[in-house]
Amino acid sequence: MDETLLRALTPAVIGILVRRGADFAAAEDAVQDSLVEAVRTWPDSPPRDPKGWLVAVAWRRFLDATRADASRRRREVRVETQPVPGPSETQDDTLDLYFLCAHPSLTPASAVALTLRAVGGLTTRQIARAYLVPEATMAQRISRAKRTVSGVRFDDPGDVATVLRVLYLVFNEGYSGDVDLAAEAIRLTRRLAAQIDDEEVAGLLALMLLHHARRPARVRPDGSLVPLAEQDRRLWDTRLITEGVHLLQQALARDRLGEFQAQAAVAALHADARTVDETDWVQIVGWYDELVRLTGSPVVRLNRAVAVGEADGARAGLAALAELPPSLPRYAAVAAYLHERDGDPVTAGRLYAEAARSAANLPERDHLTRQAARLHAAPRS
Repeated sequence: MDETLLRALTPAVIGILVRRGADFAAAEDAVQDSLVEAVRTWPDSPPRDPKGWLVAVAWRRFLDATRADASRRRREVRVETQPVPGPSETQDDTLDLYFLCAHPSLTPASAVALTLRAVGGLTTRQIARAYLVPEATMAQRISRAKRTVSGVRFDDPGDVATVLRVLYLVFNEGYSGDVDLAAEAIRLTRRLAAQIDDEEVAGLLALMLLHHARRPARVRPDGSLVPLAEQDRRLWDTRLITEGVHLLQQALARDRLGEFQAQAAVAALHADARTVDETDWVQIVGWYDELVRLTGSPVVRLNRAVAVGEADGARAGLAALAELPPSLPRYAAVAAYLHERDGDPVTAGRLYAEAARSAANLPERDHLTRQAARLHAAPRS
């Protein structure tokens, strides 16, 4: 059973049903039923035309559901008399589905879940496992999202920036269970890049590849995090780095800088350094200045404070940090790092412990707790 093929065909099959007259929610349900049937029957009897098979089965499931609902009898007449197949059979609606699933009326969490299901072809159970929530909870989230967008037409204009934000959220979730969300985000972004010529799409794909290249070095065998400065750079995936840098260079050459291109430029400078001491922190500060100009984000300013501390010294980094509100996520961790660099282990240890208490996940909390313990155990001069 080729699950990759099934997931790749999912958006095209949904698009065909929608263009035949099904609303999005009904089409998506019918396609999921056809995927379940494919998993059950294809190993013993694989079809010559997988896409055609899925369309036929999904369309029958949709018609069966339509007949079962007396209140939709008039719609049944309309869809039954529509020519099958039609010219839409060869039309690729994947891009429209990206826009639909990233509709501004959806919450970020709902948009991510709907994208993974409708465009990614994942089951509700897989998505729930990836996000470590009960399947029933995820099913409700997806159901509400489908109802929200069911009235949206495919020819409504879409917002590329919103789609990219959703894909970025998927990537940042990392991985758990049997679904690698980082790899899934890369796969979906590749598909988007193949359909739309946009420098920010290329920038996001480059950013994902450059970050993903460092993944093998980020975690020790015991599951503990390895900070960037301590990573074994021989473990980085040079193939992904080369591809990411190439994509970034092509995007930057168009001279329409965007947020994801600037983030990718920072990641590329890290990837280009053979050792941590060779990192070009001055250039990194420059790219963070561009990101501040583009976004005004306080999180970007927080990351910039770290870069300033590396480029101009810990005191300069602490001065940049002092301009930001201490309520920012990871503020205490950044302050701890800069205070340690400035020769104040007592304050750094206290701040590491404070940061650990508010850490977003267990590996990060354990790392910060170990940093605090290390400084508390260190002899005082």
